[in-house]
Amino acid sequence: MKASRRAVPDDAGDATVVAVRSVVVALTTALVSVTGLLALLAGRVARRVVTPASRVPDTRIVDVDTAAQTVTLSRSADTVLAGRYGLFTRGTQEYLKLGTVLTSDRDTVVRKLLTEIDRGDTIAPDAAFSGWYFAGPEELHLPFERITVPTSLGHCPAWLFPAAGDTDVWAVHVHGRGTTRAESLRAVPVFHSAGITSLLVSYRNDPDAPRSRGGTYALGATEWRDVDRAVGLARRAGARRIVLVGWSMGGAIALQVALNSAHRDRIVGVVLDSPVVDWRQVLRHQAARTGVPKTLTRLALGALTRSWAGRLTGSADVIPFDRLDLVARASELTSPVLILHSSGDDFVPVEASRALRERRPDLVDLEEFSEARHTKLWNYDEERWNGRIRAWLAEHDVMPAAGAGN
Repeated sequence: MKASRRAVPDDAGDATVVAVRSVVVALTTALVSVTGLLALLAGRVARRVVTPASRVPDTRIVDVDTAAQTVTLSRSADTVLAGRYGLFTRGTQEYLKLGTVLTSDRDTVVRKLLTEIDRGDTIAPDAAFSGWYFAGPEELHLPFERITVPTSLGHCPAWLFPAAGDTDVWAVHVHGRGTTRAESLRAVPVFHSAGITSLLVSYRNDPDAPRSRGGTYALGATEWRDVDRAVGLARRAGARRIVLVGWSMGGAIALQVALNSAHRDRIVGVVLDSPVVDWRQVLRHQAARTGVPKTLTRLALGALTRSWAGRLTGSADVIPFDRLDLVARASELTSPVLILHSSGDDFVPVEASRALRERRPDLVDLEEFSEARHTKLWNYDEERWNGRIRAWLAEHDVMPAAGAGN
C-alpha cells in the first residue's frame, strides 16, 4: 500500500518563482548600484591622475626665530633630510630657502633660514616643502633669455641659458607633473660649466603655457610633442647634439621624445632624475600608499585607457600605458641614459629604473641614492649629483665642439 502524499497547492510553484524573481531583481539592482558606485569612485581616482592641481601644503611652520634666522617645521621624512631646500609659503614671503638641520626631536625640525625674514613679516603656518631651491632664473646669476617655443597649441614660454662660448650641444630640460620649469633650474649650472647651452621648456597645461583640449595631462603621451618642438628650435639655433634632461613625469616625457622624435638621431644622451619609467607601477604604488583598494585601482587604470570613460575620468586623451612603459620598450632605446634615483623615493619607486638598467645595461647607467626623496637628490647631495653628471658627460664624449655649424 502506497503512503499517502500531502497535496501541494497549484499556486505554490508560482509563489516560489515570484520569490526567486524578487531576489534576482534585488540582487541585480544592488549589483548595478555597486557597479555604478565603483565606476564613479574609479573615475574620481583616475581624474586625480590626469588633472593639473595646485600645490598642496604638506608642512607646518611651528615657529620662526627672526633673531637667529631659523624656522621650526613639523617633522616629516622630507623636512628632516640634510641639504638645501625650499618652502612655499603664504604671507609677506612666498618662498623661503632652507639650509641645514640644526636640531630635531620627535615632532619638529629646526632648520637654518637662507632667506632673511624680518620681524614685520607675516607667514601662514601651512607650507609646502620643495626641492626647487631656485625660485626664478635670475637666482642663478647666469645670462639668460626669455623666449617662446611655437607648438601646435600655441607658444610655450621657455628660458634659454646660452653657454659661455660657441657650442653645438644643447640640453633641453623638462620639468615634472604639477610643477613649472623652475624645478629644472638646479641642473643648469652643471651643464653650463660643461659648456652646454640649456633650454628650460614648458608644455601644454602648465600655468603659463597653452591649454590642451580638456586641459588634462596625458602623462607624456602628448606632452612630448611640445618638447620635441623645443628640440627643433634648438637645432635651428645651431645645436647638432641634444641632451634631454627630465624630472619625474618630465623623465617620462623625455623618454617619449627619445623614442619618437624626428630629431632622435641628434639626441646623444638622456639624463633623468627620479623618472617615471612605468606609469602603471607608479600609480599602483601611490594608490596603495593612500589606501585605495586594488580593485578600484585596476578599474581606474582601465578607465584611463577607454575613450568612453572620459566623462568619468575627466581625461580628454586615452592614456596609452603600454606605449609609456619604457621597461617593455627598452629594446627601442638608442641613446645613452643616465638615471639618478633614490631607494628612499616613496612617490616614484626606484624599481622600474632598476628594471630598465637591467634590460639595457649597454645604454643605461643608474646612480642610486639611498635616503634622498623624490626629485630632491641634488638638494640632498649636490656634489655627488653634479659630479655624476659631469663624469657621464665626459664618458660619453658629450662635450661641445667649438665653432661647429648646424
